[in-house]
Amino acid sequence: MPSVETTMARRTQTPGAQDWARSAHPDSPNKYFMVSSDCHANEPKDWVKSRIEPEYLKRLPRLEMKDGQAFIITEGNRPWKIKTDTTDWGPEDIERNKTGRNVAERIVDQDRDGIDLEVVFGNKGIHAFGTNDPGFSMAMCQCWNDWAHEEFGAHQDRILPMAQIPTLDVEAAMKEVERVAKLGFRGITIPVKPEYGPTGMDQRNYNQPEFEPLWAAIADTGLPLTIHVSTGRDPRAASGPGGAIVNYAVHCCAASQEPVANLCASGVLERHPNLKFATIEAGIGWVSWLLEVMDEAFYKHRMWVSPDLKEPPSFYYRRQGFASFGEDRSGLDLGVAHDLIDNFLWANDYPHHEGTWPHSAAAIERTMGGLSEVNRAKVLGLNAARFWNVEVPVKYQALGDAV
Repeated sequence: MPSVETTMARRTQTPGAQDWARSAHPDSPNKYFMVSSDCHANEPKDWVKSRIEPEYLKRLPRLEMKDGQAFIITEGNRPWKIKTDTTDWGPEDIERNKTGRNVAERIVDQDRDGIDLEVVFGNKGIHAFGTNDPGFSMAMCQCWNDWAHEEFGAHQDRILPMAQIPTLDVEAAMKEVERVAKLGFRGITIPVKPEYGPTGMDQRNYNQPEFEPLWAAIADTGLPLTIHVSTGRDPRAASGPGGAIVNYAVHCCAASQEPVANLCASGVLERHPNLKFATIEAGIGWVSWLLEVMDEAFYKHRMWVSPDLKEPPSFYYRRQGFASFGEDRSGLDLGVAHDLIDNFLWANDYPHHEGTWPHSAAAIERTMGGLSEVNRAKVLGLNAARFWNVEVPVKYQALGDAV
């Protein structure tokens, strides 16, 4: 296991940015407009228990002890082992686990990292997608939406919470989309696929006609749609040596390719040209490959392909699709080579351990030296402003930033 010192050296290492006209450092007068397109709440313990109907109380995610080890028990997942021994953690590791508990704390932390606007997803709340009981899932998601609206709704100049929409019951999902739009949410998030668990031929999925009314309802609101990793199945499908790495790379991140293909190949995006969507926390290196593979099937398997799209699938992704990333230098290289920079959204993933907070400037300098000033400004904030329909602050417009 890498030492605390080795990990900190990796987080803070930077080649510098002497030839950059702009900066990612928070104290720079020429700082980029920076939007973190993937952050997470640190919900209070009673965010759902104090709100949900009594009939669901005994089924809520809960902490249980077994042989001195703590586990989180949730429907749909094997028990989540909680690391309680933090003797091998560094001070920043401990800080990440505890911070982000309220608006004031979040703003101070994000100012420290140069973040002008953060997009917030559930942390504990994401477990609401981990059941195939439509009523239970919706009840938990509504609790999270109500809590997030109360906590962040008056602060959307700095914090944009994403309303959680379970998709097991299409009609109920449409009603919740309408409700959160009226509450003032600026975006929504749905699970990687509607039914929780491994993909099977007999499972419902987003390419199927029954979901068409939902896409129409979302498009009517104008709200951007997001799809966060680890929301369609238990991401811990592997065990044994290397299991933690396999689970993160394959069962967590790679699974996000499925909804992208479903939306691009099924005609959903063709029928709803104003429906924008983004995969969140799955990286970007795979995007150019997936677009090429979908187009190859579109042309070479034309005798089997249905529906008869007017354009190849990649056209619809380029027009309406986005993907968030943290540190993905190879993905950025491919983005430049395949003209996909306009589709990418940077994020510091605050306060998660795999994120770059509070050393994002160093990470940006390590990974974005190959980009032009224009492209750095796009991926760090301007693409996000376009996706989430937010106005670039005047002070950045004065530096030439515009959507």
